[in-house]
Amino acid sequence: MKTVVVTDSTAYIPKEIRDNLNIRMVPLSVVIGNETYLEEIDINTTEFYDKIRNERTLPKTSQPALGDFVQTFEELSKEYDAVISIHLSSGISGTLAGANQAGGMVEGIEVYTFDSEISCMVQGFYVLRAAEMAQAGAHPEAILQELNNMKQTIRAYFMVDNLDHLHRGGRLNGFERVIGSVLQVKPILHFENKVIVPFEKVRTRKKAMKRIADLLQEEANKYAKLQATIIHANNEQEAFTWKNELEALMPNVHFTISYFGPVIGTHLGEGSMGLGWVKTN
Repeated sequence: MKTVVVTDSTAYIPKEIRDNLNIRMVPLSVVIGNETYLEEIDINTTEFYDKIRNERTLPKTSQPALGDFVQTFEELSKEYDAVISIHLSSGISGTLAGANQAGGMVEGIEVYTFDSEISCMVQGFYVLRAAEMAQAGAHPEAILQELNNMKQTIRAYFMVDNLDHLHRGGRLNGFERVIGSVLQVKPILHFENKVIVPFEKVRTRKKAMKRIADLLQEEANKYAKLQATIIHANNEQEAFTWKNELEALMPNVHFTISYFGPVIGTHLGEGSMGLGWVKTN
């Protein structure tokens, strides 16, 4: 059975890696003023943060149109027998539901959808593993089993500089926003039951990043190997500095650097920082 992997733009997998592993990407959109941009196609991350820095109105985001998925699956049906379609958490976007619906509308190809229950490059961990297995000829059911196994050790934590973005975007309630702004708390956030919720409240950015690093250290002490990614919102230099510090502390962890692109960056805001990881074989 010939299988191909599809994901959406919020996995933020660089194009050269997608091309090398034959990963197909369906973009979400971000609306700034009266202009709509396809993420990772019409606008890159640096351009996005430059554009919104002085905007009074928070950009809007939208999932791919149903027709985009239908067209993608129809094109793939000419060459492939199955699709593994991996998407950002269904608790914060209807993207997975769109892929599910489109899969039932296209003949000649089996579409298997997978809810990452997360986003960004941590979602990308699933995509990369699935693509490697697909290229090796693995059956879709075996790929899905591996993805579910990965879910047991995947973790991600992040902090934001300004809770207003999450609040205005409907991703955090007003009470949490007020607590953060009045007390200057830097809450550590994570995904729980497919939605973004506070994990702990920490008083400073430095302490928040240390706490997240400590959580990774706990996992690094349990397993022989971990793969981790540092995710930044237009603060690449800080990400590289953090990477160097963490590599010195945890030699059994392979670190990469990724980013919060336009869609996720709309809800988190510039200056956010995250760290995600998964156990590797």
